[in-house]
Amino acid sequence: MKRAVRLLGLGLAGLLLIACAAQWRNSGLTPLPAPPPGSLRVATHNAHYILLHAEDGPWSVAGWAARKGAFGAAFRALDADIVAYQEMESFSRGDDGSVNLARDYLLAENPDYRAAATGDWRSFPSTQPIFYRTPRLRLLDQGWFFFSDTPDVIYSRTFDGSYPAFASWARFAPTAGGPPFTVINLHFDYSSRENRRRSAALVRARLDPWLTNGEPIILVGDLNERAGSAIIRSFEAQGLAFAQTSGASYHFNRGINLFSAIDHIALANGPAFAGQPAILRQKFSGQWPSDHYPVVADVTLP
Repeated sequence: MKRAVRLLGLGLAGLLLIACAAQWRNSGLTPLPAPPPGSLRVATHNAHYILLHAEDGPWSVAGWAARKGAFGAAFRALDADIVAYQEMESFSRGDDGSVNLARDYLLAENPDYRAAATGDWRSFPSTQPIFYRTPRLRLLDQGWFFFSDTPDVIYSRTFDGSYPAFASWARFAPTAGGPPFTVINLHFDYSSRENRRRSAALVRARLDPWLTNGEPIILVGDLNERAGSAIIRSFEAQGLAFAQTSGASYHFNRGINLFSAIDHIALANGPAFAGQPAILRQKFSGQWPSDHYPVVADVTLP
């Protein structure tokens, strides 16, 4: 019995050491560098949905009231020209998206920005908007497709019947001149690898015509996959180059950084990374903006 207890203690101590090593390896508070002249700053951030009927907790309306200042401060700290959001939803019941507290808050607080890839929730799923700085960019087009056997049917469920998941996209033109480019914003299923695999295959099929036509592409989002996975490699084989981020982008809403980034930025057909990408790991006024950290990269356009 004593031997079993001793072995259990050693095992727990080993797990604790592994967790501490992972926390150290995947952390870091490096400040965001200044963007290189002429570059475009791009970011992706999973905002975490708000539960309109929850009485308390971090994802309730009361929780949003507590963290929205930090959420807005993180947006301003990024100082990005494009910020793609996932889970920017105020969830009631069903697909009703008539209330979107986080989106409307950011738009009211930041008049130099507008939201693309959003609209009337009955015809355009509005939980993955792409914010853009209007002095630098002009919106040309936008769209969506669901990770489903019926991808062009709004709110269709994923391949295994789970909750709807989708891609939003927006096409922009630089106001200073230059070729248009498309930003595609993804959020893959966290619980089913098969859903992620089939979703990635659908995204690659939708990307093919753009890539063939020479369309500059910026792919962003919460892929729920780490660098080097088979799904990430499948995009790389298609010609996308992923930002080489260091450390965690998901932290359990507690600053616990156990594994490497699952939120990514990738480029194809002309855009290139300018400098080292970064992950903004910090609280603002004692609050975490979300359970994910924003990932940011500076990009030069063709």
